Amino acid sequence: MSASALPRVDPRVDSEAGRPPAERTAFATVVFLVLFFGDALRNSVGWWGWGAVCLALVAWSVVIVVRHPIKVGRLPFLLGLYVAWMLASLIWSDYRAGSLLGIGTQLMTTVAPVAIVSTVSWSGIVASLGRALRAIVVLSLLFELVVAIFVRHPFCPIYVDCSAAHYPAAFNWTRDNLFSLGQIQGLPGNSNLLAIFALLALIVTAVQWHARAIPKRQAWLGVVASILGLALTRSSTVLFCLVVCAVVFGFAVAARRIPLGRRWTIGVGALVVLGVAALALTVWRTPILHLLHKSSDLTGRFTIWGDVQRLAVQRPVLGWGWTGWWQPYLSPFANLAHLKGVVYLQAHDAYLDVWFQLGFIGLALFAAVLVTTAARSWWWATDRRMLGVDRPAPWNSLDLLPLLLLATMLVHGITESRLNVEWGWALLVTICLSTRADNFRWWTTPEIARADARGPGA
Repeated sequence: MSASALPRVDPRVDSEAGRPPAERTAFATVVFLVLFFGDALRNSVGWWGWGAVCLALVAWSVVIVVRHPIKVGRLPFLLGLYVAWMLASLIWSDYRAGSLLGIGTQLMTTVAPVAIVSTVSWSGIVASLGRALRAIVVLSLLFELVVAIFVRHPFCPIYVDCSAAHYPAAFNWTRDNLFSLGQIQGLPGNSNLLAIFALLALIVTAVQWHARAIPKRQAWLGVVASILGLALTRSSTVLFCLVVCAVVFGFAVAARRIPLGRRWTIGVGALVVLGVAALALTVWRTPILHLLHKSSDLTGRFTIWGDVQRLAVQRPVLGWGWTGWWQPYLSPFANLAHLKGVVYLQAHDAYLDVWFQLGFIGLALFAAVLVTTAARSWWWATDRRMLGVDRPAPWNSLDLLPLLLLATMLVHGITESRLNVEWGWALLVTICLSTRADNFRWWTTPEIARADARGPGA
């Protein structure tokens, strides 16, 4: 028998069990754990310790990509073009060393999702993602409980000097707010971050539970911990993300039940909802902000947005050069967002940050990546199972996750820049690659199709 006649073995599936190899899902779990625990690692072992962990993970990722390469022609073209534009920004950047560092970390954050998607099926990715999200939420609640019972006072990360009598409260790793019912910060050291992790954990766990992909006890633990996390962080931004996610979920479920010839009603309904929401935010903005306990400038965000916009319009087409996170020792970042003694390292808006760093061209490429990924995610949520390998497979709740996760992150990107870096960027790349791969069937085999259709244990 010739080599060409041999059946193709996909690295993401165990030929006997129809499941991704255990070491691949273990790798994916470790990647997501390091991403979501990034702030906790920096707070506990310092930047050098965190950097060592990241370098080891990147080396592991490179080995996997080399052993299981993805054909360049099968990668999302727009995503590659966007990353290439980041690299090109080195040419006109005023801070080339800073841009080199930022682009290097961006590539490091990109290679791990590539390694995951090249070796793990979507159901395996979801399993790994769910484990990591539940871990960060549950351990954050335990962390705050231990601090409240035994430590009983706020304290700072090991790399921050809080010996002064008065220092900004934002420097604290934890403020010991659990028993006082204040906003807890958990292991990330930030209530907004813990809140978005809790929401993502709730979404993934609820979908896994419905798909019977995890045991009931694990599902109950994840759901209860996530709801507690949302209640104790009380993030208005994440509350808005939850509302939008629920609306998107409703439209996706409705689309599944509506024939293709009448799908236009979904588009009309979406436009109506969007118009009503825009009108409500315009007319009743002040009462809504008051209800959410937010100041009129969104906790200083309007000030930051204004300062960033004034710089962005100076170089509107090409931008100032990519750095990802702002580097405070470089101009113009040193005093760009300095509020109440704290220097913030982001624009608190992912889209404004991209325009500022990569100009209108970079923003257009970024928007193109988001729009095409959203379109493929919608297809996954509504029509994917109609194109099974052998015959249409039954609906699987896990197919909803790319759309729900992406919708949540896109809304979160309005007030935070995490979509551009670390876990936000890695999750975006994972969804972009996974949905693209499925659309073009470059990896699909009947074994993978059956594994993804089953969901549990995959």
